[in-house]
Amino acid sequence: MSARRYRNVALAVLAGSGAVQPLGASEGAAVPGKVTVIRGGTIYDGSSTSPVLGDVVLRGDTIVYAGTARAVPEGARVIDAKGMIVAPGFIDPHTHAQRFLDSEGGEGRLNLPWLMQGVTTIFSGVDGGGTPEVKAFLDDVEARTFGTNVAAYVGFGPVRRAVLGHDDRAPDAAELARMKGLVAKGMCEGALGLSTGLFYAPQSFSKTGEVIALAREAGKRGGIYDTHQRDEATYTIGVAKSVEEAITIGREAGLPVHFAHIKVLGVDVQGSAGRIIAQIEKARAEGQNVTADQYPWEASGTSLQAALLPGWAQDGGRRALLGRLDDPATLARIRKAMAENMRRRGGPHALLLTNPGHEWTSLRLDEIAARWQIDPLDAAVRIIRDGDRSGKLVSFNMAESDIAAFMRQPWVVTSSDGSEGHPRMYANFPRKYAKYVRTDGLIDLATFINSSTGRTADMFGLADRGYLKAGYKADVVVFDPGKYRPVATYTSPRELTVGVDSLFVNGRAAILHGKPTGIAAGRAIRHHPPPGTCPS
Repeated sequence: MSARRYRNVALAVLAGSGAVQPLGASEGAAVPGKVTVIRGGTIYDGSSTSPVLGDVVLRGDTIVYAGTARAVPEGARVIDAKGMIVAPGFIDPHTHAQRFLDSEGGEGRLNLPWLMQGVTTIFSGVDGGGTPEVKAFLDDVEARTFGTNVAAYVGFGPVRRAVLGHDDRAPDAAELARMKGLVAKGMCEGALGLSTGLFYAPQSFSKTGEVIALAREAGKRGGIYDTHQRDEATYTIGVAKSVEEAITIGREAGLPVHFAHIKVLGVDVQGSAGRIIAQIEKARAEGQNVTADQYPWEASGTSLQAALLPGWAQDGGRRALLGRLDDPATLARIRKAMAENMRRRGGPHALLLTNPGHEWTSLRLDEIAARWQIDPLDAAVRIIRDGDRSGKLVSFNMAESDIAAFMRQPWVVTSSDGSEGHPRMYANFPRKYAKYVRTDGLIDLATFINSSTGRTADMFGLADRGYLKAGYKADVVVFDPGKYRPVATYTSPRELTVGVDSLFVNGRAAILHGKPTGIAAGRAIRHHPPPGTCPS
């Protein structure tokens, strides 16, 4: 390879700007190191611009070219992408991949549910679940090798439990200082921001001021506030007031607000997406950075306990809960609250139990109650007594018009909220493509890709991912537009997606010819706080 040709390639790598980066008029055919050419595909670069028919060239872990066809470098590996869509690897900013993140080896470490969808980066620690030991967590994931890249939050749940346990009370000054220190620690170790799950006990016991104080620690260090808001329905303060609370937290703490899996949930609020959109648009117009992610399913996923039990019944943790269920008078109060929660979710037939290995698996709550010849509330209490992990739930409680309204917003990106027992873990991105691009025509293909790649990277400050640009990391998906589809269903949620022909994570082939290669090439993605905000 001539010095001139090498220089042209190097300049292209350093340029890294523009939607599609040519190497220049006198670029050479060869590039140094291991080269892969994804040849002849329809290239969507991660922006919302029109596609280009051409090639994407990878050298090592970096994209060096994306544009119209060029000569193939001698000795390069060629991936035939004719008739295929070539796009940046999808980014999922809200996942519950803990089963795979905890894997000690084998196929678990590959994170196949996400890889087979074309996902190359996931976020962990959502809904307030992220550990303050962020460095140790990310170091461990990377050392054991993992199929996708992983970014993480520090979570309000472990922070609060470490200081206050499961108790329904406010922290005193010393306790609040300890909690703030844990958030600061997580941020300085690479967390994207503070995540909360204010719907879930014991996080739900917090007051707004407590959350502001902790979010401010994330804001000082360049983080965001990611929230499963306090109420997406009419459980406590109502969805509109809950949205206002989150916006207030961001404004007072001085950091961006991101709504996890934005929705309006349950019969009382269906049809009200327009009001929530107006609230967020108002905040954005006033200069606040407010965004959201969304999964494209009409059913949510949670546990039976979270869906039906009142918060006060969970004060003090599971042992205290079981004691209350054993007391007839208290149980009567709990059943009354559960009846109202069941009503707002659409009744017992709207609740599908999904945890494998039980006699109620893949049955609606009213169906298992009929089998047991008891009231649906009593059936729910029996399942809750068996253990929260036994009560995984798919809850049909959203209106299609609301899903569509949120999906159209330019500040909403694709996420899975991928959790056990719900098909979104295995089939989220193809579901959005198959239903909302191909069948319904609600959005076009460029918008689907942008809202799953570049828009997400920009939203969360992933500076070198999310686009097919020279100098960006070589996270690339190649999928067949006629075959890419979900296979998982509500009653068979663990079915892998089909239609991804090739997938590259940091330049290494995780999928070839539609099959996983066994390569786990993911890396830890760490946020870097501004200088002077963390101990040196």
